[in-house]
Amino acid sequence: MRPGPAAAAAASVLALLAAPQAAAGEPAPKTYHVAPQGEGQACNVTNPCSPTTARDKVRQALAEGMDRDIEVRLADGTYPLDAPLTLGAADSGRDGHTVTWTAEPGAHPVLSGGRTITGWRPAADGRWSAAVPDGAAPRQLFVDGVRAVRARSGPCPVAVCDATATGMTGAVASGAASWARPTAAEAVIRVRWRNYHCRIAGVSGDLITFVQPCWINSASGTARTGPAWDSTAVDSSRYTGVSYFENAVELLDTPGEFAWDPDARTVTYLPRPGEDMTRAVAVTPSTEHLVVLDGAHDLRLSGLTFSYAAYTQPDTDEGYAGTQAGLTLTGPTGPVDHAGRYYTKPAAAVTVRGGRNVVIEGSAFSRLGGAGVVLEHGTRDSSVIRSTFTDLSSGAVYVGDTEPDPPAELTGLRNTVAYNTIDHTGVEYSDSVGIWAGYEAELTIDHNSLDHLPYSGISVGWGWNQPEARNSVLRDNRITDNRVTDAMLVAYGQHDGGAIYTQGAQPGTVISGNYLNRSAYGNTERDGNGIYLDEQSSHILVQGNVLTRVGYKWVSNWADYGIDNLVTGNWTDTDAPALAGTGSAMVDNAVKLEQLPAEAVRVAAAAGAHPGAEPVEQLRPDLARAGTATQSSTAGTAAAGRGNDGDTTTDTGTASEAGAWWQVDLGSVQHIGQVEIWNGASAATADFDVRISSTPDFADATTVHVTGRALRPTLVDTDTTGRYVRIQRTGTGRIALAQVSIHP
Repeated sequence: MRPGPAAAAAASVLALLAAPQAAAGEPAPKTYHVAPQGEGQACNVTNPCSPTTARDKVRQALAEGMDRDIEVRLADGTYPLDAPLTLGAADSGRDGHTVTWTAEPGAHPVLSGGRTITGWRPAADGRWSAAVPDGAAPRQLFVDGVRAVRARSGPCPVAVCDATATGMTGAVASGAASWARPTAAEAVIRVRWRNYHCRIAGVSGDLITFVQPCWINSASGTARTGPAWDSTAVDSSRYTGVSYFENAVELLDTPGEFAWDPDARTVTYLPRPGEDMTRAVAVTPSTEHLVVLDGAHDLRLSGLTFSYAAYTQPDTDEGYAGTQAGLTLTGPTGPVDHAGRYYTKPAAAVTVRGGRNVVIEGSAFSRLGGAGVVLEHGTRDSSVIRSTFTDLSSGAVYVGDTEPDPPAELTGLRNTVAYNTIDHTGVEYSDSVGIWAGYEAELTIDHNSLDHLPYSGISVGWGWNQPEARNSVLRDNRITDNRVTDAMLVAYGQHDGGAIYTQGAQPGTVISGNYLNRSAYGNTERDGNGIYLDEQSSHILVQGNVLTRVGYKWVSNWADYGIDNLVTGNWTDTDAPALAGTGSAMVDNAVKLEQLPAEAVRVAAAAGAHPGAEPVEQLRPDLARAGTATQSSTAGTAAAGRGNDGDTTTDTGTASEAGAWWQVDLGSVQHIGQVEIWNGASAATADFDVRISSTPDFADATTVHVTGRALRPTLVDTDTTGRYVRIQRTGTGRIALAQVSIHP
């Protein structure tokens, strides 16, 4: 196990964060000035130019030689882009000098790929409609900066919308058979960690067919590349139905929804309360990439805002056949190589291909139809630092590629993602992650704050159980001092992920100093993790992390071919089974904590993009730990005392019987402010009462009824006193619990 040079890595990040300073005696940077309506040729303060004119001026100056840094300064305002600003080797720094595209002091320039939709007219039922400008195809709509939602249906269960490799039933019951333009609508399907968005190709009777190759890439049994064991296709046993259909005007029934009619080229919107469509500014993303750095080097983007970039693939016949983490499977006939060369990353506002010493700093990415930044095709020594990412349809930052053994010039090396703030990503493609990395080496992911994520927070590695993942270029990566809160959000229905997730053998990789709070918290099943060493994750050190309120395992290394992992010196409020895999071990971890010790609080407070400025959610004392547990009966292998053992991965259970119960005697009457109930592996605990009494006969019981299944956890606020706390079925059935905590 090789933890790597921590001090050197920290120094490298700090050096990146420092503002570039001209060397003593070096001339001041040569400056070009740009304005939104700049049409001049001088590119100076009094006669500013456009971004493309500035690029041409810089290119000419570089061709003549570079004896100083160059700055292109953008004035305040919005810069509409009909095509990406493309910069390459001819636009790059050299001879120790850097080219920087930055904001004028105090300015907030916005590079926008959006088109404004005007001419709104009232339609029926409170709706408003407008013609869409040529070239735009509204997949997203933002009204006064607030994202609208594509009109959507409720779920269609598998019993109605039964999917096969060629299509599905349910056209009549879902309403699709009666829609005026069903071919404008899509089915959105979530199966475990995957998303599928496929447009309807036709409706015949009760049968729905979908565009190709989207549907064939989403179905099983079609020789598609993926894990050999994959059981998460649209027609698999894990498919439970369509999450919702979207983009039929007949579904438009909730304020804030819209529908796009590609035949009539109109968009229809149902305003939210207080919105005036005669004055509102409605923008749809249209231009896919805003800045493309292709072969660029020694170049910085600083202090810029990137908004309203589009992601057009989901609107094509390729659709969105998700594989994992926001990557999709593409191609009309299907790849057969298991190296994964046909996995496609989402379109991003800024894309760096084959970059060297490229820095994206202090910038903002918001209201995007795809991802924020992609670093790919052998980008090296490049960084995304101190930037913000919010309200993105896909993930924030993607680093690297899916080829396990690329040529040397295409190997991602020594890249950094640090001190960024990432929240509300994956809004549309909820299988995406905050920060993703493929087959990378010496990658640093450090001091980022990630919050409100539908699936995993940080994902490093690729390859599942494919042989290539055992001996790839993955090595010496560092995931350090990050703060991930509210990942694996239950409302999005994504499963089998974690706040930090890895795949593949990556010797020398370290996961340390991270604060992970609320991953899959409140889930319906046991599969959301804190740190998830999935598949062939091997040779990884997990040390000194703080993990709290995790829906299942705080650390998971379930696969026996994930070897030589060491988990040591971490703090957590539950426990987890021993690691699988030869040579893997868990040593000296502080588990089942009721309070975080001072050192753990210090580590948690120091994590994230704003060390010391973000709160640490302390644990709450658990009165049940010292209590005596009993139950109406004991069934199977579950032990009677495990409902209050501080371990949410072990269960207690009763037989199926009328009024089945589990209870804990606290030893004395105490104030009980909240009861925290974690359902067991069978998820059998449902429709039950929480009863609190000062006497064993429950004659004076305070009772709160819970309808439906208990979650992981269900929180019941009580604010009463009692000595005995009982969880009791109101009918016939089992009580199966992983944990019951009693908070004063």
